[in-house]
Amino acid sequence: MRTELVTTLKRQATELLSDLERDREPILITQHGLPSAYLVDVESYELLQQRMGILEGIARGEMAIAEGRVATHAEAKTRMARWLK
Repeated sequence: MRTELVTTLKRQATELLSDLERDREPILITQHGLPSAYLVDVESYELLQQRMGILEGIARGEMAIAEGRVATHAEAKTRMARWLK
């Protein structure tokens, strides 16, 4: 992963965005020597958001199972049949 100073971002934003679009490699932006932000292309960001949504759904499902909020196959089938009418 590439690292750039915030001043480089200020001075060469267009060039950095072109590199980002071409390489699809995130750029870590640092300020005063500390990580400040990541610059990522839109496609990668949207894919990351989709993956996070899936992982959050799995986590909610695991939590429901741990709390005993479950349904039998027959109950689930009945509930789904109501939604599909």
